[in-house]
Amino acid sequence: MTDLDTPLLDPKLLRLLDLLYTTRSVTRAAELLGQSQPTVSIWLGRLRLTLSDPLFVRTPEGMQPTPRTDALIGTVREVLEGMKRLSESQAVFEPAASKREFRIFMTDASHVTLLPRLYAHVRALAPSIRLEAATMDARLVPALQTGEADLALGLVRGLETGAEAGFYQQTLFDQDWICLCNPRHPRLGGKAAPDNFSLDHYLAEAHVAIVSGTGYQLLDATLKHLDAARRVLLELPGFLGLPAILSSSDLVATLPRHIGSSLAEAAGLRILPCPLNIPSFSVKQYWHARYHHDAANRWLRSICAELFLQRKP
Repeated sequence: MTDLDTPLLDPKLLRLLDLLYTTRSVTRAAELLGQSQPTVSIWLGRLRLTLSDPLFVRTPEGMQPTPRTDALIGTVREVLEGMKRLSESQAVFEPAASKREFRIFMTDASHVTLLPRLYAHVRALAPSIRLEAATMDARLVPALQTGEADLALGLVRGLETGAEAGFYQQTLFDQDWICLCNPRHPRLGGKAAPDNFSLDHYLAEAHVAIVSGTGYQLLDATLKHLDAARRVLLELPGFLGLPAILSSSDLVATLPRHIGSSLAEAAGLRILPCPLNIPSFSVKQYWHARYHHDAANRWLRSICAELFLQRKP
């Protein structure tokens, strides 16, 4: 018989052997196992057949173990104790003592809106933990699958549509749209601002466009649907430099509310309602199923949910 042919002992049979060795009584062992005496007798028969030994012999003093059982009982109890430790063990993550590095895929907008709060919170709870913000690109999916990265924050189309299997997602908050401009804009700032910033006002102005990410695609699709075109005089690959440009020009920017509000507050920019009916979208956190129960990953996700989850009334 090969190792693959060797029958595996059911844990309940090992438990029975241990109890019989301790109690010397089938009746008492049945009570402790919560089984009927006939059932326990059947289990004992299976043990005897599997181990090719009577194991216990009935005597006036009770069920007495055979030499084979005396030789086995130490190993059986080690196995039972190991199984107990295995079933009771749960990976524990101690953030205050951890020196772990977490790698999170996020947009450059999240560097402004999410990362400062996330870092400050993590630093307060776990001063030795290191965070790395990774750029949203083609490496995202394989990195989450292999554990090279822990989390993605934003809107990831492939994961959003289910094109990639094995991923979890949690919606954190929804995004609609606003417009930003110089508070001293000659037509939109101060007392010159119109009571209603209409689509005609919007299309009459010159614009700065952020030409990357999901937001740009949604905005561009909305304009095409309206058969309208903005007069874009400046294109930027990201948000770096946008506040300074708006503060020193008469350009208008159209942005998701979260990043727009953050930039407006930091640079004193004027917020205008967006006259375009651009579809809203949800910012989510994504992680791979392999790390769904990982204690450290669960801690990181709980922090993001605590900080950013939009509680519904």
